[in-house]
Amino acid sequence: MRILVTNDDGVHAPGLLALAEALDTLGEVDVVAPSQGQSGAGHGITFVEPLTADEVKIGGARRAWSVSGTPADCVKLGLQELLPARPDLVVSGINAGANRGVDVLYSGTVAAAAEAALTGIPAAAVSLEKSDGFDFESAAGWALRVLSPVLEDGIPRGQVLNINVPAASRVAARGIRLVPQSLSSWEDGYDRRQDPRGRDYYWLTADEPVPDPQKPSDLGALADGWVTVTPLQFDLTAREQLIAWQGLW
Repeated sequence: MRILVTNDDGVHAPGLLALAEALDTLGEVDVVAPSQGQSGAGHGITFVEPLTADEVKIGGARRAWSVSGTPADCVKLGLQELLPARPDLVVSGINAGANRGVDVLYSGTVAAAAEAALTGIPAAAVSLEKSDGFDFESAAGWALRVLSPVLEDGIPRGQVLNINVPAASRVAARGIRLVPQSLSSWEDGYDRRQDPRGRDYYWLTADEPVPDPQKPSDLGALADGWVTVTPLQFDLTAREQLIAWQGLW
C-alpha cells in the first residue's frame, strides 16, 4: 500500500512525523506538506501565483516535499507531479488541536483529506485535542487502531474518516466511539484595538461550542474523553429541497 501523508501545521510539525512513522507499518509512505503552517486555511487553493516544492529532511532522515501552498495544494501537486505513483490512501494530520463539529469547515487538515476523497482516494484526517503537552505518538497509535479495521472494509468513495483524539491525560480510561458531527457553532466576537497611528484592527475571539447532552456527537464524545470517529461527505446538496421546490420555476 502506498500512503500520502500531509497536514496543515507545516512540514516540520511533530504531528506529521509521528503519523508518518506510525503509517510505515501499513505501507510505503510519501510526505507532502505545506512549508508553513496553514491552520484555518480550509479548502483554499493557490492559482494566482506559482507553487514551489522543495525536498527536505524531517526527523533526521525521512524525505518530504515542502510546498509553498495550502494543504489542498499539497494533495493536488502531490498527485499530479511529485509522487512516483498514485497513493492508495491519504491521511492528513496529526493536527495540534481538535477538528470536530463545525471546525471541519475551516480546517486545512480535513480539507487535505477531502481533496483526496474528491479524486476517489480513501482518506482520513487525524487531530489531537489541545493540552499542556501533545502526545502525538499516542495519538498516532489510536489512529492506527481506527484505520486498520476500516481499511479492510474500505472507505466509501467521496468520504473522509475524521478522527479526533482527546488529550492523553483523559484518553486512557476510554476507547473509540463512532459519532455524528456536531452542528453547534462557536460564539464569535472580535477584540477591537488601535495601532500606533490610531487605526482600528481586530483579533478574532471565540468561545468554544457547547455540546448538546441530548444529542450524541463528536463534540460531546471528545469532551468526555473518547476517541471520536466521524464519516464525513462533501456532497452539500440539500436533497430534500430538490423535491420540495420542484415546480417553483
